[in-house]
Amino acid sequence: MKNYTNDNTARRYIAHVSIFGTTQVHLRNPYIIAWWSAAFPGFGHLLLSKYLRGFVLFIWEVVINLQSNINVAMIHSFQGDIDMAKESLNTRWLLIYIPVYIFAIWDSYRTTVDLNKIYILAERENHTFNSFSMGSMEINYLDKRNPIMSIIWSLFMPGLGQLYIHRIIAAFFIVIWTVVFFYYSHLLEAISLLFLGEIQKATNVLNPEWLLFFPSLYGFATYDAYINTVENNKLAEKEQKDFLEKTYQNLDFYIEKEKR
Repeated sequence: MKNYTNDNTARRYIAHVSIFGTTQVHLRNPYIIAWWSAAFPGFGHLLLSKYLRGFVLFIWEVVINLQSNINVAMIHSFQGDIDMAKESLNTRWLLIYIPVYIFAIWDSYRTTVDLNKIYILAERENHTFNSFSMGSMEINYLDKRNPIMSIIWSLFMPGLGQLYIHRIIAAFFIVIWTVVFFYYSHLLEAISLLFLGEIQKATNVLNPEWLLFFPSLYGFATYDAYINTVENNKLAEKEQKDFLEKTYQNLDFYIEKEKR
C-alpha cells in the first residue's frame, strides 16, 4: 500500500520509498565514492544503493583477499618485514584480485558521475514520488532522523545505524558480515580476556587476518548511516515543501526575484 504509485509518466524519479528502505539519487562526490571502493570493493556501490553489484564485489573481496593472503601481507608490511610480506602472498589468487579491484573503483566513479547528471535532470522535472509505504511486514515513510544517533548506533554495532534509518537491505547484509568477522577474528573473546587482565592471551587469540576487515566495515557503516540520514532529512523537507506548495499555495502567488 502506497500513497503514490510511479506510473512512468516521468523519465526520472528522484526517490522511491518501499518497505525495504528509501532509495534516492542525490549529488555525491565521485572521488569519495571511488575512495570507498578502494578501501573495500563493494562499499562504493552500496553507497549508491546499487546493492546487487555491491554485494557481489564485497563477497568477492573477502574470498579473494583471504585466498591471496593480502591482509597477512599487509600485517607483515606494517611491521616492516617486507620480505615476509612478499612470501606470504599467493600470486595465483592475487592476479585475479587486481583487475576486479580496479574495476570496482572505476565503475563506482563512473556510476556516480552518471547519477549526479540524473539527479540534476530529475530535480528539474520534480515529479511526484511516494512518501509512504505499508506492507504486511513493514512500514516505511519519509521523516527526519538525528544523524548523530546514526553514528552512535553504528559504532555500537555496524548495521544498527542503517536499521535506524530503515535501510533494511544494507542493514541485513552489514549485520550478517559483522557477525562473521567477529566470529572468525575472535575479537569478542579477546575483549573478554582483556577485561580479565589476560593481555597476552587476548593478543594470542586474535586472528589478525579477519580482524583487519573491521576498520573498513566500521568506517563504512558509520559513514553510510550518517550521510543517508542527512540526505533523507533533506528529501523529507523537500517532499513536505512541495506538498504544501501544491496543496495550499495560491496559484497567483509569486515572489519576484530581486534585481541586481
